[in-house]
Amino acid sequence: MTDVSTGIRVGIVDGIASVEIDNPARRNALTKSMCLELQHVMLRLDADPDVVVITLSGRGITFCAGAALDEITSVLLDPQDDGTFVDHLSAADHAISSAAKPTVAIVDGPCMGGGWQIAAACDFIVASERSIFAITPAKLGIIYPRSGIERLIRLVGPATAKFLLFTGRSLTATQAFDVGLVAHVIPDDDFAEDSDALVSSLRDNSQFSIHTLKHLVDRTTADDPHLADEWVRAWQAAAEGPDMAIGIDAFVGRERPKFAWGPA
Repeated sequence: MTDVSTGIRVGIVDGIASVEIDNPARRNALTKSMCLELQHVMLRLDADPDVVVITLSGRGITFCAGAALDEITSVLLDPQDDGTFVDHLSAADHAISSAAKPTVAIVDGPCMGGGWQIAAACDFIVASERSIFAITPAKLGIIYPRSGIERLIRLVGPATAKFLLFTGRSLTATQAFDVGLVAHVIPDDDFAEDSDALVSSLRDNSQFSIHTLKHLVDRTTADDPHLADEWVRAWQAAAEGPDMAIGIDAFVGRERPKFAWGPA
């Protein structure tokens, strides 16, 4: 890994970009500068032709404790000269969720408050069994950011969202999976190997399929009125592009496909 700035580290190996939250003395709590750096990092990696998949993880035994308490105002309600406020956590969330490339949160350890929002901004969360999750605004007297609440409602429904927000109760990784906060849970002893293998499989699969499906899923959850047109264009691109023929021929020949499509 190479340092990008204090609190954020980035490395790129074999098409996989690893973004690591690096503030272990404060349980990887997010400062304003870290939120700003996450925005820059995600934009750069999404535009980098050498990057196929982006992962987000935390250094050490904690994924992220949320916003740093001594900077919580500057992170969530940074006052501007015109009297408005900037929510830097949600801006970082937007940079992650807007990436065209597949993004995976690799959660090992506590994932709390705004830490879950940042993790959930990825396409999905993979967690170790020892991980725990909590969304804690009511314990701090704050309001959880709008983008985080809207995503929470989409994932778990209004009643469970209220339960988690009102109580701040911690969930095990298995409980988080059961309610929809987490997509996949891996035993602790196998976590590093299995999560690496999963990310490598995303790198090796058809990027045409992954990019297109990601776009269609996001447009579906956003209730896009032009979704029917998006589907027509997607099927046309599949027929005209190289990956479908490559994938079918490899499957019939029982070979590993070498997909050719790349983002423009």
